[in-house]
Amino acid sequence: MMRYVAGALRRWLRFYLKARTIYDVHSPFVAGLIHHVVEDKRWYYAFSDIESRRRAWKKDDTPVVLSALGAGSMVSRSQVRTAGELLSSNAVDPETGRRLFRLVSWIKPTYLVELGTAQGISTAYMASAWSTTQFYSLEGNRIVAEIAQRHLTELQKVKVKLLTGNFREKLPALLDQLPKLDFLFVDGDHTESNTLHYYRLCVEKSTAGSVFVFADIHWTDEMERAWHTLCAMPEVTLSIDLFHLGLLFFNPDIREKQHYAIVPAAWKPWRMGLWGR
Repeated sequence: MMRYVAGALRRWLRFYLKARTIYDVHSPFVAGLIHHVVEDKRWYYAFSDIESRRRAWKKDDTPVVLSALGAGSMVSRSQVRTAGELLSSNAVDPETGRRLFRLVSWIKPTYLVELGTAQGISTAYMASAWSTTQFYSLEGNRIVAEIAQRHLTELQKVKVKLLTGNFREKLPALLDQLPKLDFLFVDGDHTESNTLHYYRLCVEKSTAGSVFVFADIHWTDEMERAWHTLCAMPEVTLSIDLFHLGLLFFNPDIREKQHYAIVPAAWKPWRMGLWGR
């Protein structure tokens, strides 16, 4: 555990030292993204609703048997945990959820695919952002998927089509049904090989306006390698590193690859120009 904490701190410091703020960015597109996704502090009713339900759901003592899918947990090696424990350790935090909400609201996707429903917290944030989205969410664990469906119904997010099963088996069939993929969120498998595999499947459905979002890109050295490989893909023209989330864009009008690590301006106040640069 100490090795993991030390590694996480090292990865965080490396990210922070190279990160820019909105005051360091000259691209109008990137500045617009930062303004709407990172710097926007507006509060929406959905945020309060989801977080109040999260607090209640943390008390759920339903036993969940974990499968061998994905990279597992750094917090616990137990194969049987309660739904509340999983929610506390695996669900996206409120700030990340709000960023996903704002990103979906900004992109306004027609087709959205999520790999890794978990108990539906990230799903609920994204589904709340743009009601006309055709939203498909895949979860590998049947019991967890049932809990997620119950949560989404309680939140009245019943338009989400929840699919259960192995991503490698379910994803190709789902993609065959979609004319395009406007928004992809991957948060269900934190292994390098599978992350790259899912990307290669999904990129065939990408368009110039698509965004692919990968969670926990600095979770392990392995995930950092996967992220660097994704950024180097020839079709990727822009990548945004928000530490907990990595964003990939495919706009061919961006003629030279651009890569940014971004933090809120308040995290580096000296970059605001008050004391010079």
